[in-house]
Amino acid sequence: MRILGIDPGSRATGYGLVEKQGNRLRHIDNGVILTGGEAPLSERLGIIYRELGAVIARHAPQVVAIEQIFLARNALSALKLGHARGVALLAGVHHQLPVYEYTALQVKSAVVGYGRAGKAQIQEMVRILLNLPEVAQEDASDALAVAICHAHSAGLNQRVAQALTAKP
Repeated sequence: MRILGIDPGSRATGYGLVEKQGNRLRHIDNGVILTGGEAPLSERLGIIYRELGAVIARHAPQVVAIEQIFLARNALSALKLGHARGVALLAGVHHQLPVYEYTALQVKSAVVGYGRAGKAQIQEMVRILLNLPEVAQEDASDALAVAICHAHSAGLNQRVAQALTAKP
């Protein structure tokens, strides 16, 4: 299963692709979509949408995993982050991919085993789990962590979905 993880942001959106092969994870690609903080929000959202569409077209993931909003410095920041998340969700749905959302606590627990792990711990575990030569850029590392979280959670997600749709 090829997973596209996304760490949304209006100025920088991280993406990371991993492939789950049995119990092994393989790094495919990662990067950051920089939108230029001075451009109008609508233009930045358009850039995020187009670039994520290009990543999806180039790597053909089977599923998208995205981090949920958990903290913002102020209401305007939260609103902009929400717009970026919406565009990322739309990019996945537009390409007819299933989209899963994870909280920061779920991501940290899946990657490090501790829900209050720090950024440096997460980045180092992502590097180790994917056998990367160096720590990825922060936003890309966060996106890879979301993809890893989904890789570890995919079986559980399927069982829950089946249980919810089963007839009593």
